[in-house]
Amino acid sequence: MPLAAMASASSSSSRCHPTLAVALLCAIAAVSSAAAGGAGGRGPITTAGRNYTRVCDPARFAALGLDASRFRYCDASLPYADRVRDLVGRMTLEEKVRNLGDQAEGAPRVGLPPYRWWGEALHGVSDVGPGGTWFGDVVPGATSFPLVINAAAAFNESLWRAVGGAVSTEIRAMYNLGHAELTYWSPNINVVRDPRWGRASETPGEDPFVVGRYAVNFVRGMQDVGSGRTAAAGDPFARPIKVSSCCKHFAAYDVDAWFKADRLTFDAQVQERDMVETFERPFEMCIRDGDASCVMCSYNRVNGIPACADARLLTETVRDQWQLHGYIVSDCDSVRVMVRDAKWLNYTGVEATAAAMKAGLDLDCGMFWEGARDFFTTYGVDAVRQGKIMEADVDNALTNVYLTLMRLGFFDGMPEFESLGATDVCSKEHKELAADAARQGMVLLKNDAHRLPLDPNKIKSVSLVGLLEHINATDVMLGDYRGKPCRVVTPYNAIRKMVNATYVHACDNGACDTAEGMGRAARTAKIADATIVIAGLNMSVERESNDREDLLLPWNQTGWINAVAEASPYPIVLVIMSAGGVDVSFAQNNLKIGAIVWAGYPGEEGGTAIADVLFGKHNPGGRLPLTWFKNEYVNQIPMTSMALRPDAARGYPGRTYKFYDGPAVLYPFGHGLSYTNFSYASATTGATVTIPIGAWEHCKPLTYKSGAAPSPAPACPALNVASHRCDEAVSFAVTVRNTGGVGGGHVVPVYTAPRAEVGDAPRKQLVAFRRVFVPAGAAVEVPFTLNVCRDLAIVEETAYTVVPSGASAVIVGDDALELSFAVTINLAA
Repeated sequence: MPLAAMASASSSSSRCHPTLAVALLCAIAAVSSAAAGGAGGRGPITTAGRNYTRVCDPARFAALGLDASRFRYCDASLPYADRVRDLVGRMTLEEKVRNLGDQAEGAPRVGLPPYRWWGEALHGVSDVGPGGTWFGDVVPGATSFPLVINAAAAFNESLWRAVGGAVSTEIRAMYNLGHAELTYWSPNINVVRDPRWGRASETPGEDPFVVGRYAVNFVRGMQDVGSGRTAAAGDPFARPIKVSSCCKHFAAYDVDAWFKADRLTFDAQVQERDMVETFERPFEMCIRDGDASCVMCSYNRVNGIPACADARLLTETVRDQWQLHGYIVSDCDSVRVMVRDAKWLNYTGVEATAAAMKAGLDLDCGMFWEGARDFFTTYGVDAVRQGKIMEADVDNALTNVYLTLMRLGFFDGMPEFESLGATDVCSKEHKELAADAARQGMVLLKNDAHRLPLDPNKIKSVSLVGLLEHINATDVMLGDYRGKPCRVVTPYNAIRKMVNATYVHACDNGACDTAEGMGRAARTAKIADATIVIAGLNMSVERESNDREDLLLPWNQTGWINAVAEASPYPIVLVIMSAGGVDVSFAQNNLKIGAIVWAGYPGEEGGTAIADVLFGKHNPGGRLPLTWFKNEYVNQIPMTSMALRPDAARGYPGRTYKFYDGPAVLYPFGHGLSYTNFSYASATTGATVTIPIGAWEHCKPLTYKSGAAPSPAPACPALNVASHRCDEAVSFAVTVRNTGGVGGGHVVPVYTAPRAEVGDAPRKQLVAFRRVFVPAGAAVEVPFTLNVCRDLAIVEETAYTVVPSGASAVIVGDDALELSFAVTINLAA
């Protein structure tokens, strides 16, 4: 049936589209126009009108009238540190300062070319930023993977690493073609502390352990070259990296713009326990376990001090304690924000520049669209001349950034990637990986009476109802920080392939809930074997610089969804596009809404993933990486309260699944249904671990709930893990059996919890997870090994991380599927 005949909206309406054809043609035209807009390809390094693949090419130096053999920094036989010392030592103060910003000017006098540091690769190669990455001619686009919140819902570490690897391969290919640089400021690993945060789409969710494991795997995928290339003589600053990855935004950043609070002036008042337990943990994992080569500091202040001028955060913690092997960059314009917005200590530009550099900031990103230079470049020379910083501070910053470029092969090349080209961008394999990632991140929230999957052999016609931007989601599915996609498979496109008779009612925001619009939607729902409603949010509701004020569906979507459900002769299927949770209690409680699927923002292949789940080609196995609260939550606690634990005096119910103790939520963290059923079994029913306390170690007190302290008190209530070798472990296996009739992926989560009388402890905390595929009727054994210090520890109110004595619980599973056993810790003094 022709597309125009399938559309149910009237052509006389100025706000409802008579057909999707116009929108589809417009989208095609826009993509074609963008693809045609690029200039000819250029090499990664352009000098004197010619293109070169490496800085230290003798021909390039000759073009500058220089002899490469006279520059020790181009002697590949020397250690990187010696070479960078030679490079920095040759530069004048003015030349040095001109290379402290994201648009480094280079130093032609000594053969150093310009370099644009700013790159974004949140869920694919993006052209956000001042031109370091661009699309056109031979590279019209790059693979747009699902948003990070979708990827997190897969709970699949190998998937996360594969996506990072695919993104870095496309970056390397584009670099060879002159379309990209080698430094990318991704991933965003801030914990989603509050469900209203506008940037939830960019992050892996509310659990610091999940966020940290995502960071480790994505960074390893981006950076790791392979087993054949390792650090010279064990020097981690010499380990080759494929593409530099940057974990951001450090620290305690999760307020963008909520009523009168905004990120530029917000002072996050954070207790030390919360810093250690929640806000710092993903970054520590990213650096220690992922070996990230970059950390970005955030706009906000933390306990009165700007994050980008806090020596305790940047130098003592990131560089010294966690051993960062790389550089620290400001979120763009953060140093200027100290002066212009926060008015911190009434500092001048020179003073703010000096404070940030002395705190450990290496590179200052400026706001290119304001036409203003970064502060380091603007005020760096004056800061030295006025005695605010030493020139050696500048040298140290440049050493960190140019060591990173050495490791990337910017100076010498990297032969293993030099063959990559245009065919390695938007490859068939990468598009299928994007589709698989989208499938794995789909979460089945409700499925009454097995409404899903729809059987294409029985369903001969489908009514597709919703906002045009969701049905024909050429933009919404791509989310924020995206580039130009290879292609976009919309829900409409993909569902049409499943069921040819597809009746469509698509309207713009605000038009669906008119009497005419609701009437047409209801009539559309009556004429098909099944009705699929696609609804949700978009980047006008949740994005950077825009936090939400409530958790409801905007544009009165609730009203017309209920109207469609009432009109349909069969229970409808509701698909939600969003990043943060949405209070769809109305749909959960409506018997005429048979199934709800959370699709998130699933990237360029999202339509395929949605259709595959709805029609049973893929059995959904995703889990929510966020708690979905009911809308009443927004009236219980202000977004600006940074505390995680409940506060009875203020009536605050706490945050995230770890601490929330208020009324029942809509869907808990980890919720996700399947088209089949699973069961758990384990031979382990308990374990005992004896930890000897050395003469150099000291027991720590433990906080108990009021009236719950044990009697007699244990001789050693808790052990500080910082003083212990931490070799002790508990190993067990869980047998996951598929008792249904269809194979499926299943996430096995493992939580721990201290004994009940311990006060102010997490209700439970995730310490491990595995995603496995279990064929119908089969069983898979899933092994786990928990390190006692890491996985059974809690953070005390003193901010010590301790292992409590006594019986802690190991809890496997979520919702109704759960088993648990006790691990008794004996601390033997």
